[in-house]
Amino acid sequence: MKPINFLGKLYLIPTTLGEIAVDDVLPQTVKRAIDFIMDYVVENEKTARKFIKAINPEKKQSDLRLHILNKHTQIAEHNDMLKPCLEGRNVGLMSEAGCPGVADPGAVIVKLAHEKGIQVVPLVGPSSILLALMGSGMNGQSFAFNGYLPIDKSEKKTALKNLERISSEKNQSQIFIETPYRNNKLLEDILQSLQNSTRLCIATDITLPTEYIKTLTVNDWKKTKVDLHNRPTIYIIQK
Repeated sequence: MKPINFLGKLYLIPTTLGEIAVDDVLPQTVKRAIDFIMDYVVENEKTARKFIKAINPEKKQSDLRLHILNKHTQIAEHNDMLKPCLEGRNVGLMSEAGCPGVADPGAVIVKLAHEKGIQVVPLVGPSSILLALMGSGMNGQSFAFNGYLPIDKSEKKTALKNLERISSEKNQSQIFIETPYRNNKLLEDILQSLQNSTRLCIATDITLPTEYIKTLTVNDWKKTKVDLHNRPTIYIIQK
């Protein structure tokens, strides 16, 4: 391994949360990183190239070197993704949407970078989880992100009741997500499972023109109609 001074850096590059002008949500530090980085670890090559082109239309796409990191990637491939850093080149890690390493497979590459003594540089950008919490009016001093809930209906209802109980015991906001096409069904399960007095925030299409963020009690949500189908959504409950 080269001395640490000669290693490239791993830049964690946030992306937009949907179809929106990059200048509306991303600072110049992201553009500058895109300008000089040629090696990337990405979830999807097509969307990554589209994002890079939106940031820097003059960048020659054929010169880019992209490694794909998704559920099909073998663990043995991870080392190759950081090989450019060991050769003195910088690498950009990009999520499909939002911040790398947060509810995102990129965390394994960040972990490996630390193990190899590679400097990790997180850049500022939109996180749907934090933006939802900011807009919810719920406890931002103590909160937990729980990822996806179980698919099985019975297990899901049990998980929801457990999160409600933990929220009450710890005065803690509980955050979770769902695959967008299952959103409407999850909302039904939430309203059937939780107590009427529990507060629920639904934060949808964050940063987009169709953004919708609202916090109501479960009882009031039962009287409210909202269509969440195929819309990226963050759910937060607090008892």
